[in-house]
Amino acid sequence: MASEKVNLAKTGLKGAVRMPGDKSISHRSVLFAAIAEGNTTIQGFLKGADCLSTISCMRQMGVEIEEKDEVITVHGRGLDGLKEPLEVLDVGNSGTTIRLLSGVLSGTSLYSVVTGDESIARRPMSRITYPLKMMGAAIDGRDDGNLTPLAIRGRSLKGIDYISPVASAQVKSAILLAGLNAKGKTSVTEPAVSRDHTERMLTAFGVEVNRDEDGRRVEIYGGAKLTGTDVYVPGDISSAAFFLAAALITPDSHLTLENVGMNPTRTGILDVLEQMGAHIQVKRERMQNGEPVADLEVTYGTLKGIQIGGDLIPRLIDEIPAIAVLATQASGTTVIKNAGELKVKETNRIDTMVSQLQQLGAKVKATNDGMIIEGKTDLVGGTVSSFGDHRVGMSLALCGLIAKNPVTIKEAEAVDVSFPGFFNVLNGCKN
Repeated sequence: MASEKVNLAKTGLKGAVRMPGDKSISHRSVLFAAIAEGNTTIQGFLKGADCLSTISCMRQMGVEIEEKDEVITVHGRGLDGLKEPLEVLDVGNSGTTIRLLSGVLSGTSLYSVVTGDESIARRPMSRITYPLKMMGAAIDGRDDGNLTPLAIRGRSLKGIDYISPVASAQVKSAILLAGLNAKGKTSVTEPAVSRDHTERMLTAFGVEVNRDEDGRRVEIYGGAKLTGTDVYVPGDISSAAFFLAAALITPDSHLTLENVGMNPTRTGILDVLEQMGAHIQVKRERMQNGEPVADLEVTYGTLKGIQIGGDLIPRLIDEIPAIAVLATQASGTTVIKNAGELKVKETNRIDTMVSQLQQLGAKVKATNDGMIIEGKTDLVGGTVSSFGDHRVGMSLALCGLIAKNPVTIKEAEAVDVSFPGFFNVLNGCKN
């Protein structure tokens, strides 16, 4: 179990930083390429622990995947060409892998068992197993299929019109991927728009995807074939959020974050920062593989507390730990609500962030579906823990930039899940 010590940044953070590849898109690029017909090349793939779990699982099912000079080549086998795995498929810490893969496996002719680490063992799976069973899937697991390991016996599926109680890209994607091998039409309607990387990437692989104008309802038809293509993975805006926050709270900072994905279902963090008074410039806007990309320039400045909730939450759910740190340095009160989804992440991020920030001297308290943070507060430093949650670990590192004393983070290696080399990159910005 590794620890990392973060010291006060004596001067501002400077320079240009290239973000690691988007985690959500990296997962999908390999998974979709594996079930496509023909070859796919992937550039910018995030070689973090979660995404490597997706590669490992696909290799177990006979998919040839080559890694050379930062380019990954996947030799697709088609939906019907996957081989039955000889051993249990282990997704590690990746909720995206287990949920999307379950959707794919449900409509195949294979028998498989899927599991993960202790964190995955606590995360709810009924949000996908319930609708997949409605489609005819045969899935079993602890707590009647709500907890891993999941045993999936593939069979013929039928399309459904599913109204999801939660706005979740993982739920939506699992159902749509099962719908590729289902009879007829499969649709998913959400209470708010969740990330749409699956819809965009299915389109890039040649699948017709229909969406309502507001984006909440998505439908596909069974029998569609994916065709191999070239994929360029943009930088992860969830990773960029930590450097945006670092620059905004560290005096005399000016950072340029290059090649950041600007998918509108993911840019809620920019909306929040604007409301808080942040100075961020969006430059070199462009499109890559159907995904908008840009460079972000951020400069230190004073911030104010705001209220965050409603339809904005699905667009920034992974960035809330970073926002919580920002709020400790903003004037006034910041209220985060409607974020109950944080309770079923790698940790209960509400309780974890509140307890660890309190240890560092922050004035923050948990609510049933969020938190209330009082600012501006001087942080004192000390020893805290990520509890194995990568977003928590990176958020606590931000505190070390401004705390009176160093911040030591236990289980710091968790950050490698989404940002290998994070601490080296952060230290490289200190001048």
